[in-house]
Amino acid sequence: MKTMGIKLVIVDDAPFIREVMVNIFRTTDIEVIGEAEDGAEAVAIVLEKAPDVVLMDIVMPKKSGIEATREILEKRPQTRIIACSTIDQEQMMLKALEAGCCSYVVKPFNAEALEKAVRTALE
Repeated sequence: MKTMGIKLVIVDDAPFIREVMVNIFRTTDIEVIGEAEDGAEAVAIVLEKAPDVVLMDIVMPKKSGIEATREILEKRPQTRIIACSTIDQEQMMLKALEAGCCSYVVKPFNAEALEKAVRTALE
């Protein structure tokens, strides 16, 4: 019996980062069902596609990852959101966790850590 894959949405304002993440999950049972380049787009895609997990960049134009996280969890509280940020943004990470993110990964990340974070989010 084939296990159902994990449905994932990737949110980052850098196309290169999104591309790297998509490639990391290409050989796994984690299916990237959508991408967004800002928080506003993230909310729309998550509400439309109902992913299991969202990898959410924290610092983005238009709407921050923190604002988007709050909005998504208000409407879809079962969504697991993992904050992504660079190492020097510790305060932002704390704010992301307070907003409802279940965990965080630090850029630059490695493939194993990213995949593990997504799987762990659903445990």
